[in-house]
Amino acid sequence: MKESVLDVLMYLFEHYVDEDMEDLEPDREQLEIRLLDAGFPTTEIDRAFDWLDGLVEQGSALANTGTNASLRLYTQAEMTRMDSELRGFLLFLEQGGILTPTTRELVIDRVMALNEEEIDLEQLKWVVLMVLFNQPDRELAYSELEDLVFEETPPYLH
Repeated sequence: MKESVLDVLMYLFEHYVDEDMEDLEPDREQLEIRLLDAGFPTTEIDRAFDWLDGLVEQGSALANTGTNASLRLYTQAEMTRMDSELRGFLLFLEQGGILTPTTRELVIDRVMALNEEEIDLEQLKWVVLMVLFNQPDRELAYSELEDLVFEETPPYLH
């Protein structure tokens, strides 16, 4: 079975969400052993840890940017990876107060860092959850999105 970086990240998130994800460095070796035991290939495990490191780095870099409302224009590469449904979902989350312009940018950065050809809505929800989990003062937004992901309720009414 071909496992992706996102599969490793989702496994980590589902099984170790109670542990402090920002402090992976001391437990990295133990987590790597657990992931290998779960059947994930070493290359994908390493890429997942790099992705998490990038999340922390980018989160710190974006923390100092302004949070004013802005119009987001997507690059061709971003539009290829995230179709109109996903971009609409990000807009929905931002308009609903779950994402700020800063966290939206972090989500987009982390989606692009996955190096997957396309991302589906469920995968995007997981990326947003992981981003919000690692952001201080975003607990309420995390809880709201967690309900959407785990309870499988439709995100918007028609």
